[in-house]
Amino acid sequence: MTILLPDADWRHRPGLDALLAALDVEQGKARFVGGAVRDALLGLAVNDLDIATTLDPHAVVDRLKAGGIKAVPTGIDHGTITAILPDGPVEITTLRRDVSTDGRRATIAYTDDWREDAARRDFTINALYADPLRGVISDYFGGLADLEARRLCFIGDASARIAEDHLRILRYFRFLARYGDNEVDRCAYDACVAAANSLMALSRERIADELMKLLGVASPVHALRLMVEGGILRPVLPEVTMAGVDRVDMLMAREAAGGVAGSALRRLAALLPPDAALADQIGARLKLSNKARKRMVVALEPAVGDETPRALAYRVGVEGAIDRLLLDPGQSLDTLASLAGWTPPVLPISGGALITRGLQPGPDVARALQAVQKLWVAEDFPDARRVAELADQTVSKFQRARQ
Repeated sequence: MTILLPDADWRHRPGLDALLAALDVEQGKARFVGGAVRDALLGLAVNDLDIATTLDPHAVVDRLKAGGIKAVPTGIDHGTITAILPDGPVEITTLRRDVSTDGRRATIAYTDDWREDAARRDFTINALYADPLRGVISDYFGGLADLEARRLCFIGDASARIAEDHLRILRYFRFLARYGDNEVDRCAYDACVAAANSLMALSRERIADELMKLLGVASPVHALRLMVEGGILRPVLPEVTMAGVDRVDMLMAREAAGGVAGSALRRLAALLPPDAALADQIGARLKLSNKARKRMVVALEPAVGDETPRALAYRVGVEGAIDRLLLDPGQSLDTLASLAGWTPPVLPISGGALITRGLQPGPDVARALQAVQKLWVAEDFPDARRVAELADQTVSKFQRARQ
């Protein structure tokens, strides 16, 4: 039975027809490939579009320019050109075969054999191609059956595929969490466990990127448990334990109950030991941005007194407060309601207003302003009239102290 690619809006993106024409699609020289085909068959939204072609990458550049389409040679040494369409980029890659690999990068040669290109991909469900005009699917390794069964299978021998690219270990668990039925292929799992130490050869940026993608899927917990049980992360993140997975599970339940969108970074904070300083060190090891590291630190810092949710949000930001409240199982989810749509206000008074009230210029002004702010926060941010009263009281207090 011939399987056809479902029609969908993404197949009618502005500029896509012109791009396909430039790639000589009518002569069969270009096909959709990978995630777009896989997700379309599953009825999921297609965000990233990849096209495979038999054309040489330099020919792709020439054809796109001739067609008035901007071409960026993002990975031309590896056969990849990015076409810039009105609503986003499309990656175009020449069919390839591996000449040699070392687990981190491959030496490739171009080919015009679609099956040969499919053979170098990781999983059967990622090696599906579709004719853009007729929608006919090309499946060389049983990917359609695996997709229907929600079964994740390496193409060929799992150990050999992992040896070609060590990142496939982490990709296996991410795809298992998102597309698999969570019934693990024992041979594939054992191959990942046996090769776990090879993750040490990868850049920490690649590891972090793949881990964040895993934490961002709808149901990562089962895959995370399998990873901890098999010691998958131990060579690169020995701090991750089953207790961390339990915290992620708890956090996700609280995210759902509180109606808060899941956050991969918040889940990473849950996965790590609840120690802000250690989380910052791990964030640095993973080469996370300063902003991401700061967010994890804020999320894991210990509570200060009996701050209200809004007082906390005023001090660390609304995002940080939501992270902290969700990560603390002792906090009622009802506290999130007070932050819904709330923006921390600006103190409606300045040091100059305190001087106008009779406070002598100098260090007392800053201290008095801090005192007014503390009272204002404690009273849940009352209006300017009440702030004026607090300012009068504070100035009087400071004046008396000076007498």
